Amino acid sequence: MDFTLGDALIVAVPVVILLMVIWAVNQAFKPRDFGISDAERYQRELARRSAAHQAEQVQAALAARATASTLPRQNPPGHPGRRAPLGPAVQGPAAPDYGAPASGRPPAVLSDGQLNPDFVRQLQSLARNGQKIQAIKLLRDYTRADLLTAKNYIDRL
Repeated sequence: MDFTLGDALIVAVPVVILLMVIWAVNQAFKPRDFGISDAERYQRELARRSAAHQAEQVQAALAARATASTLPRQNPPGHPGRRAPLGPAVQGPAAPDYGAPASGRPPAVLSDGQLNPDFVRQLQSLARNGQKIQAIKLLRDYTRADLLTAKNYIDRL
């Protein structure tokens, strides 16, 4: 008996086809991982890193605020760069004295470092009536804030 290539192919081709069918059935019934997709996993990782970054930024801002409150003021009362208040003849109508507690009114800056709400309302009134420069001057006089900080605060009112 002669065994030829044709005889080998007649046996091998059905065996290969049978193995392919078995493999396909095995793959079809194989348990699938129905977990999250790569895109969803990326979104979750991005959200986690974003939250961590925001928490770091908040901590840095709180630390900077704590450090800034312990630093000396930019223009303390005796500083040569501190502008002197104008005299009564040049100053115009007198504004209520929010800075002096002896006048019977509360101070402009409360003990917890916040501005007095009455003082803030007066600043808002000045800013809304087109007197932003007077509001900035008043804020700087009573809080010893620098010009840029006072201007930014008044602009946000």
